[in-house]
Amino acid sequence: MSDDFGRGVLAPLSRERVEQALQANEWHYQVDSDGDVGGIWDDNVFYFFISGEQNEILNIRGRWHHSLRIEQRAEAREVIDIWHQERLWPKGYTHVDDDGKLRIFAEHVVDWEFGLTDEQLLQTISCALSSSLQLFQHLAEHFGK
Repeated sequence: MSDDFGRGVLAPLSRERVEQALQANEWHYQVDSDGDVGGIWDDNVFYFFISGEQNEILNIRGRWHHSLRIEQRAEAREVIDIWHQERLWPKGYTHVDDDGKLRIFAEHVVDWEFGLTDEQLLQTISCALSSSLQLFQHLAEHFGK
């Protein structure tokens, strides 16, 4: 085991730290008018939400850039259910938007009540993005997108 193991400094989760982690990887992002941090990875929109009584919960939510017909909802749910049986994350779910299109989202939520190191934050973001993109790729292959 490395002598550096566990030496990271725990600090509270914050929007600024999320932005710093994105900047450190030269990932492009924006802050919208509501103060939400978001960006686009492989044409999929991702947002980084912070919530909780002490702003300790990080919710990374991505939306697959393809849509499906409402009639495909049961099939999409089955594909996502099988995904959940085989993998720990991300959580996937369907949503019908105002235009009647079936959208699929991926979420990775972590409670950092006691703080986290920069390395943990970066690992969480990387994991959420890569696993969500894998889910979206799986859906694209299944639905021929």
